[in-house]
Amino acid sequence: MPFTPMALAGLPLAADTPTVDPPTGVFGALADAASWFIGLFQAGGETFMGLVTGIIPTLIVLLTFVNALIRMIGPERIDKLGEVAARPGLQYYPVRYLLLPVLSVFFLTNPMAYTMGRFLPEKYKPAFYDSAVSFVHPITGIFPHANAGELFVYLGIAAGITTLGLNTSDLAVRYLIVGLVVIFIRGVLTEIITTRMLARRTTNEEVAA
Repeated sequence: MPFTPMALAGLPLAADTPTVDPPTGVFGALADAASWFIGLFQAGGETFMGLVTGIIPTLIVLLTFVNALIRMIGPERIDKLGEVAARPGLQYYPVRYLLLPVLSVFFLTNPMAYTMGRFLPEKYKPAFYDSAVSFVHPITGIFPHANAGELFVYLGIAAGITTLGLNTSDLAVRYLIVGLVVIFIRGVLTEIITTRMLARRTTNEEVAA
């Protein structure tokens, strides 16, 4: 056998290094459970590092931009839109249940977006809330700052799309468009339901009197 530095030092060669068989039985089950347990946190750490090097910097920059945009536009102009949306008439439905919820969620983010309902009469507030709360997820695909605390909802969907090798940008656009259609429908239907319930309550109160 040729002499090597390890052989001269009296150390075993790699081929001669003894190995330990993995445990079996109860101890093997415990070892597997421990490996799974620590692997769970390792996977979480890898996901977190992916967010730190990916979405989080973008989120911070985008949030800074939106705050600067609000100051340039002026909060009072955004508030003025809420007053316009409170006007009666079918022509104000898109303003009340499409434009106002979208701008509220985009500029004020979740959950401050719901405060824009203060400009609306009581009979419109439930419908506006229904529209706004239904839009806090569809917007995250393109503007994650609007609902950063629940970004995992969109990321969970995007993970499946990525696995299939599809484009997540197309998903984000479709997610947004479907959200716009849904919030408008929900707003109009909720207003109709609210109006009927208020009328029924008024009738009951008159009968009771």
